[in-house]
Amino acid sequence: MTDVINTKPYMEFLDSLKKEIQQARFRSHLAVNKEIIHLYWKIGKGILDRQQNESWGSKVIEQVSQDLRHSFPEMKGLSVTNLKYMRMFAGEYSLEEISQQPVDQLPWGHHVALFSIQDKQKRIWYIQKTVEQGWSRNVLVMQIDSNLYERQGRALTNFKDTLPSPTSDLAQQIFKNEYNFEFLNLDKEAHERVIERSLINHIRDFLLELGTGFAFLGNQYKVTVGDEDFYLDLLFYHTRLSCYVILELKVGKFKPEYAGKLNFYLTAIDRQVKLPDDNPTIGLLLCQQAHDMVVEYALSEIRKPLGVAEYRTITEKLPKDYEQYLPTPEQFKHLLDTLPLEKEDKVNE
Repeated sequence: MTDVINTKPYMEFLDSLKKEIQQARFRSHLAVNKEIIHLYWKIGKGILDRQQNESWGSKVIEQVSQDLRHSFPEMKGLSVTNLKYMRMFAGEYSLEEISQQPVDQLPWGHHVALFSIQDKQKRIWYIQKTVEQGWSRNVLVMQIDSNLYERQGRALTNFKDTLPSPTSDLAQQIFKNEYNFEFLNLDKEAHERVIERSLINHIRDFLLELGTGFAFLGNQYKVTVGDEDFYLDLLFYHTRLSCYVILELKVGKFKPEYAGKLNFYLTAIDRQVKLPDDNPTIGLLLCQQAHDMVVEYALSEIRKPLGVAEYRTITEKLPKDYEQYLPTPEQFKHLLDTLPLEKEDKVNE
């Protein structure tokens, strides 16, 4: 028996069993979650319909919560607050939408976080991205707070002129017009090399901000052309685009000469590193400021795929005119301390 256990066929058999178990667990989790989401929709729909058609007042939610918790003391999620979320959920989606869109694939806690978004199309976009990329609730909240929807796919690029379709469309969707590096806790005047080292030290947060598909290959990546050495700030490989991606950091405003230098780096990687099956290497210049027209002029005659985006390392302060409308830290703390909160109001993650 010992000889069998140590053989390659046995290890392959064991791996196949592990995969079957993992897939079964995943399917089971999805099935349970789907039932919960549908149940919450039915509860919310029932309350909503009776309030609209039979003129039941808001107090009925408190009574329903009390009676359901009495009947099902072991069941969580039946608080007044959660029932209000269920009613809101039923008002936002039809049962058909829940089945057609990946709505019932998200845990309930994710949906509660998504209620902060008023625009339904925008909310559906975050639902799809969460399912695609497996975001936890905390990551989803972070992406909402950083306005990912507004930033995604809006980098200034020449992809339509330099990449075949549909690769050009996919590449455009992947790159943002602004990258949020606030997790570095650096001053606005931080030097390029300091930002680069900090990004490497926070590589997990950095990759999360870049998005799914980026594999980090190295920083200050050396290429030799003739008898001269050149160093690329950051080199990645993108698994969905099947190509290398060069990322160059620049402090201050975008300058046209930056595009020419990055174009040179793209040529070097394409000739020395890129394999025949790889797609053309893409370059992304990250600057603190980039004027649209200057970028457009700079990229117009470049024949390699190149994009320009801005980045920020600190949160900009609100204008003085807006500060008067915000509570002071003391007022905000008092507000939190005086908010009524039920023990069961905390939704499941």
